[in-house]
Amino acid sequence: MSVTSSSTPAQAEPDIDTVRDRVEKLLHQAEQASERYNDARLELTELNRELDSLEADQGRQDEALAGVRDDVRDAAIRRYQSGGLGATGELLASDSQGFLDELSTQTTVDGLHESLLADYDTELEASSLRRNQTERRRDDIEELEERLEDEKQVADDKLAEAESLLSRLEEEERAEILSRGGYRAPDASSIDASGRAKAAIAYALAQVGDAYVFGAAGPNAFDCSGLTMMAYAQAGVSLPHSSRAQAGSGTPVAKSQLQPGDLVFYYSPISHVGIYLGNGMIVHAANPGAGVKVSSVDEMPYAGAVRPG
Repeated sequence: MSVTSSSTPAQAEPDIDTVRDRVEKLLHQAEQASERYNDARLELTELNRELDSLEADQGRQDEALAGVRDDVRDAAIRRYQSGGLGATGELLASDSQGFLDELSTQTTVDGLHESLLADYDTELEASSLRRNQTERRRDDIEELEERLEDEKQVADDKLAEAESLLSRLEEEERAEILSRGGYRAPDASSIDASGRAKAAIAYALAQVGDAYVFGAAGPNAFDCSGLTMMAYAQAGVSLPHSSRAQAGSGTPVAKSQLQPGDLVFYYSPISHVGIYLGNGMIVHAANPGAGVKVSSVDEMPYAGAVRPG
């Protein structure tokens, strides 16, 4: 009996169009995760600011509680010295609730101003509320920090997968995939813009060729919202480091009414932003392979625009 051997043919390398599509999807997914990471960082900053405020309020509330408590204790001591607190003469409890419980006995209330007890009760309730709010904020921050790590890992994993795909291609093919039709950067002085828009455009165009790095905002590397944030910072306009948040940081503009300097947003939900240059062009931090470049305004799925300032 003869045995016929067979071997599994080697899997064919995917064609360049297939690789291009896959790499672009991976880079977009990585950027989406990176922008969610930026959103979470903004949220974390705000939560920490709220926590600082709550802790300061709690400190003031605790001081107010201590003041009222001292007033009540002084009144209780005076009443005891005058013989009105019964025969025990014991010290009042040091913990807040125990202190209030002892004051709630009839023999104590008889000898104290009811308004003092009401004030103490109110301050105790307010202090407890502040403490609960502070603890909830601490829990929120802990959960958000975990989410930050998750989003960063997703971005890193997607980028690593894209780089693995590209590593099997020749250098010319890699460059062709990553260029995606970039245009020569115009001279900033040739663009019909003035004031803040002119300053932002000049800065952004000066960065063409710089690297794209997730979470970066200069001086030599940027992500999409990091570039627009720093560009408008040169014009004295403060923007958050998040494409989604930047979409709410100006006056909405119709596509037909775009002017140089307008921020243009892409995808749904929004996860990319560039600066309009006029003549159907934008400057943007494109992706880790292409870096900062000039592209067509229609290179990606258009989502809207705003005019900052």
